[in-house]
Amino acid sequence: MSSKEKRMKPHEPTIAPGLEMDELKEKASKEEIERGDSTSVTNLILDRTPED
Repeated sequence: MSSKEKRMKPHEPTIAPGLEMDELKEKASKEEIERGDSTSVTNLILDRTPED
């Protein structure tokens, strides 16, 4: 497999070892926001009925 093929190969998203999902939901402190050490997060919830 060429290096280009390796770069193009789709991969599963990963989370750093030891990082739990609950930690990802933690809100940034005012200090972190002021330093620019935070990330804006948008949650998308898909609500379907059984007929969908």
